[in-house]
Amino acid sequence: MANNLLTISMITKEALMVLENNIVFAKHVRRDFDDKFGVSGAKIGTTLNIRKPVRYMGRTGQGLQIEDANETFVPLTLTTQRGVDIAFSSQDLALSIDDFSNRFVKPAVANIANMIDYDGLQQYLNVYNAIGVPGTVPNALLTYLRAGQRLDEEAAPRDDDRAMIINPGMQATIIDTLKGLFQSSDSIAEQYEKGTMGKVIGFKWSMDQNVAVQQIGALGGAPTIAAAGAGAVANVINTYGWTAAAAQRLNIGDTFTIAGVFAVNPQNRQSTSALRQFVVTAPGMSDGAGNMAISCAPAIVTAGPYQNVTAVPAANAAIVIGDSTGTASAAGGTNTPQGLAFHRDAFVVACADLQLPGGVDMAGRVSDKKVGFSIRLVRAYDINTDRFPCRLDVLYGWGTLYSELACRVQS
Repeated sequence: MANNLLTISMITKEALMVLENNIVFAKHVRRDFDDKFGVSGAKIGTTLNIRKPVRYMGRTGQGLQIEDANETFVPLTLTTQRGVDIAFSSQDLALSIDDFSNRFVKPAVANIANMIDYDGLQQYLNVYNAIGVPGTVPNALLTYLRAGQRLDEEAAPRDDDRAMIINPGMQATIIDTLKGLFQSSDSIAEQYEKGTMGKVIGFKWSMDQNVAVQQIGALGGAPTIAAAGAGAVANVINTYGWTAAAAQRLNIGDTFTIAGVFAVNPQNRQSTSALRQFVVTAPGMSDGAGNMAISCAPAIVTAGPYQNVTAVPAANAAIVIGDSTGTASAAGGTNTPQGLAFHRDAFVVACADLQLPGGVDMAGRVSDKKVGFSIRLVRAYDINTDRFPCRLDVLYGWGTLYSELACRVQS
């Protein structure tokens, strides 16, 4: 018996299922803002400002001490539209859904899922905490434990919403090192049968080929802080001591520490005994005299409810690039994959329903709050070739809500 022609709803539902099975990073982040976009009668455009909780200092004693409530916001913008354009014949539409999916839907949607994950993992550029030595693949569990420690020091919740995303090389190295020791029987099965880590040391581990690679800028000289207090204003730190003979640079995403500037716990504002790390937010280039103004995050705050360091940088304080220990700079030009240890609230992705156009052969859209994505398929008909050109589209946006709830694992 001949198969019935496949309907647009069958194809779009299959596409959504394939998308869910192929995304990795997006499964571990916030996805609860989709209904804020494109609501009938209340459209907000493409940007949503997400309000962050207010912090307070608190008081000691009976005297009333009213504090100002300073709210902060993080913009989430939906501007990325990804898609794949394909065409098939009327004969192709007579296939079973399984055959049609294997031939057309899975390859197309897997490509979209890959692009979504790739874009998401670029959020590492907003993360200033980093563990590990650039250029060296971690071969001990201690490195990953230190990433968890960094999240603890930043007051990240200790719950089931912590995740670890690493690349294939990092996964192969750590699994070979551990060989299932001190794991639950289920985790051992995951390691030996599937080559994955499962849940270990409080993290849900996943491998993703899209883990980003940071190229550390061309470095030279012995950079130091130009003047006491530099960097306390406008997220810019003035430095000198770079090699003057040739321009040196810092790339967006490079991290560094400053001697004597320690991180503090956001709740009690006590030193964590770890140097505060900063991330470069704009390309920096030294001048002929070896001076460089570094744009970076976070902004230095030394007092109040949002305090994040123990002190402003001292004059001539040494700057160390890349290495999280503050003792040795990473080599300029090093390519270092950036795995991510993070809590669910660190990042967010949202998706909006795209409009269904008229004047076409067929248009369909399907979304699922559980999946957190909406995919649209529009199909036309070409009478000259008896083919059905069609396009699959997803409109989404990524954002970093709480940089402090994430830590890079460098390799």
